[in-house]
Amino acid sequence: MDHPRLGRYPAARHVIAHLSDTHLLEGGARLGGRADTVTQLERASEQIARMAGGLDAILVSGDIADLGEDDAYRRVRAALDPVAAATGARLIWVMGNHDERAPFRRVLLDDDSGDESPVNQVIDIDGLRIVAVDSSVPGYHHGILEAETLDWLDAVLAEPAPNGTIVALHHAPIATPLALMDVLELRRQDEFAEVLRDRDVRAILGGHLHYPTQGTFAGIPVSVAGSLAYTMDLSAPARHLVGIDGGRSFSLVHCFDDAVVTSVVPVGTFGEITSFGEQFLAEVEALDEEGRLDRFSRKREWVTDG
Repeated sequence: MDHPRLGRYPAARHVIAHLSDTHLLEGGARLGGRADTVTQLERASEQIARMAGGLDAILVSGDIADLGEDDAYRRVRAALDPVAAATGARLIWVMGNHDERAPFRRVLLDDDSGDESPVNQVIDIDGLRIVAVDSSVPGYHHGILEAETLDWLDAVLAEPAPNGTIVALHHAPIATPLALMDVLELRRQDEFAEVLRDRDVRAILGGHLHYPTQGTFAGIPVSVAGSLAYTMDLSAPARHLVGIDGGRSFSLVHCFDDAVVTSVVPVGTFGEITSFGEQFLAEVEALDEEGRLDRFSRKREWVTDG
């Protein structure tokens, strides 16, 4: 259903829920014996499920299973498959350094071939091309774009998509203030930048860092989703790498005709400070511009409970 536009910008053409670093373990075991990754994924799933009718894709950008176990992948699917069905969103899985290619393919992509080559995919979402790129290195945690992957990506991007392209990979090509994470950064970034040059790539989505952040690479916006497993504490003492049991989030990516906007969504149940429901919005939509300003913009006394 179309609704009246209340401001300068139209509704987004595509909306993506961007999750990352779920790190589930077999049997739903706690990560490190402490972090309840299953509950955090369930909480995020419940929040995403509220967006029925307003979501086009759910993208999980790697480290889906902490040890690449089949059961862990099945648990992630059990949490997100119903959400995708309820919202009508396409599920997109991206390889991370904790993932293992054969079980990733077998459980998440229904591919029992045992193929150990990079898991690279192209998904079309109503004209928006999403390219999932495998940056994992078997046996290691740093990232690299293998020559065959770069050649494949170059061929994919040779023809523009109707609504442009989003590239998703686990090891986001972005600077981090965490010194140790530099050891685990993406290799062959110069070659990657060359492949992206003068193409229709509108944004790069990534994970790996365990905190939400944004930047640019080769002139392209980069958005890194926070982790659902645990969060890196950027306020920890210098030269320390500290993961904390809190601060979890996912991102929403709104793709407009001429812009891409990313927003961070905290995961959890929190008390409301203010709330305006659907009925109030409908009342505002029914007014002319002057009436809308009077109804919602005019300053009024803030009433407190004391």
